[in-house]
Amino acid sequence: MLNRQSKIFLVDDHPLVRLWLGQLIEEQSDLVVCGEADNVSEALRRIEATKPDLAIVDISLPESSGLELIKKIRSTQPDLRVIVLSMHDERVYAERAIRAGARGFVMKRETADRIIEAIYKVLHGKLAVSASVTASFTEKFGEGRAPPPGPVVERLSDRELEIFQLLGTGADSRGIAKRLQISIKTVQAHCANIKDKLELENATELLREAIRWNEYRPQ
Repeated sequence: MLNRQSKIFLVDDHPLVRLWLGQLIEEQSDLVVCGEADNVSEALRRIEATKPDLAIVDISLPESSGLELIKKIRSTQPDLRVIVLSMHDERVYAERAIRAGARGFVMKRETADRIIEAIYKVLHGKLAVSASVTASFTEKFGEGRAPPPGPVVERLSDRELEIFQLLGTGADSRGIAKRLQISIKTVQAHCANIKDKLELENATELLREAIRWNEYRPQ
């Protein structure tokens, strides 16, 4: 058992999610919310000030993605444990989150009990992912054989996947550049790499594939 209240920091751009999650956490006598943020730069600043034991991070954030935030946390505060709580498909994002440095991945559709269970698991040094993700990790890394073919987007880097997803929502290069705070030329370079990796002929095919994937990927 933990000997004191563990401090939890919340990072999500939806105030109602932070409110609900904060209420859920503070129902536990040994957990307390020490701070919250709705974007990456604020999260980094306030995490440094509050020194939490665990951060719960969404993937979709203004300025940059939760994956980039996790990487920055790992480089500056390697002892801080992180759980991703997201609506995004765990089959696409869970492994990326763990590689980035998270110790758990929970879908937002999960029950309150499941979320609290994941928090305690990670606080006690365990990995908190679903049974299907655990089975996938075992198949990929625990049996000494090549992993089975995965979704085609596994070929993309974290940043490329982020841009691909934004394209699928209808965002153009200028809008993506503004959201991610990068140059339009950088966005265009990433788009060119995505086309090559997905073996697409032109920008029209790229946009069509991005919209199709964004519309039909499991939620």
